Amino acid sequence: MHTSTRIAGVLTGLTLTLGGMVLAAPAVQADIPACTQMAGQAGGTASDSVTAACSRGVVGDMQSCVTGLTEAGVAGGAANGACRAAAHEPR
Repeated sequence: MHTSTRIAGVLTGLTLTLGGMVLAAPAVQADIPACTQMAGQAGGTASDSVTAACSRGVVGDMQSCVTGLTEAGVAGGAANGACRAAAHEPR
């Protein structure tokens, strides 16, 4: 076997191995429970609308998250904080 063929084979194997590890790694989940808890403490009802708003915060749609939480009865400042919490991974 030639050296160049051997190197190509090793690199291919390494690429497939590392790629498999990335695919097998668990996805990082944002902290929706922290968001819903903060919203509840600030007067929001623990409802599907709060969870939906927090889910929008997870994907970075902060304005939609804040609007959804405000409509669910969460004060503006608390809604901002809850949406920021949604965007961070759990601790």
